Amino acid sequence: MQNRNYQKELEKLIEKQQRDGEKPSLLLHSCCAPCSSYVLEYLAPYFNICDFYYNPNISPKQEYEDRKEELVRLIREMGLSTEVSFLEGTYTPEDFFAMAKGMEDLPEGGERCFQCYEMRLRESAKIAKEQGADYFATTLTISPLKNAQKLNEIGEKLAEEYGVKYLPSDFKKKNGYKRSVELSAQYELYRQNYCGCVFSKLQAERNE
Repeated sequence: MQNRNYQKELEKLIEKQQRDGEKPSLLLHSCCAPCSSYVLEYLAPYFNICDFYYNPNISPKQEYEDRKEELVRLIREMGLSTEVSFLEGTYTPEDFFAMAKGMEDLPEGGERCFQCYEMRLRESAKIAKEQGADYFATTLTISPLKNAQKLNEIGEKLAEEYGVKYLPSDFKKKNGYKRSVELSAQYELYRQNYCGCVFSKLQAERNE
């Protein structure tokens, strides 16, 4: 199957909304402040955003809390064109470890990560449906280390399952990742050196 340009699809969708004078609601799953910085800057003019922090994969608990506090601070300090609300999901690391059972030794970027994507996007789709949001999306596609095609495939599958639209994205395109690094420096954001789970932390330590 030919790879799709998800960034182009997003641009066309935004252009249509602009022509039609629409500003839909968006439930945006966020993994951390650095990844969210550019995504919020980019999307805030076009969507009414609820930033959803749901990351049971993050260990230890203090790391989870540190990332959450930085995200809340970022939203408060960015001075975006429209107000962004914040919603914290339930922190249940036991659910993540149950999901990862049998896949502990798989390398980063493989099936364990794909299952983790689905776990977080599924909860996002569920909350978006409950809130009556027009779309749901994730900041995860901004990372050069994340599989944007897989994330979009999972998002579109869950959109059909839950009956809420998924916003296609590849936020690293158009210098999105570079801009997130600039914004992280501007707001002096805490930037971690691993994705979040204990397995990614171990791999990061091995690569040092």
